Amino acid sequence: MATSFVTYLGNLRTEMHHVQSSSLVQTDAPVDNHGNGERFSPTDLVSTALASCAMTIMGIAAKTHHIALNHLKAEVTKGMSAAPRKISRVEVNFELSNDLTPKERAILENAAKTCPVALSLHPDVEQLMTFAYV
Repeated sequence: MATSFVTYLGNLRTEMHHVQSSSLVQTDAPVDNHGNGERFSPTDLVSTALASCAMTIMGIAAKTHHIALNHLKAEVTKGMSAAPRKISRVEVNFELSNDLTPKERAILENAAKTCPVALSLHPDVEQLMTFAYV
């Protein structure tokens, strides 16, 4: 069974249909690559998926280890190389609750760094994950 179907809508926009949930996501080419930049670009989605995947795996680890994950946010910054045009760097700055113990922090940080997206990105993509406890 297919995971998704993607339709080209024209003007450098696509629409993705997730089969299981029927949810829809659209992408645009970024302004610096002939697009309108009115939606996430495909490379924005890949970069943001790293944070989303890491947070999901952190959530699973928190549930498994009975860790209260009351505050978790991330800021994602994507870097592109010009030749060839590709994602060269993804920086994810996580913000978590300051009340986590050193052991809990280690469990969550390891979970983030070993999420499926992190392990799937090409080794040439520099992945920088930082963790701030506030």
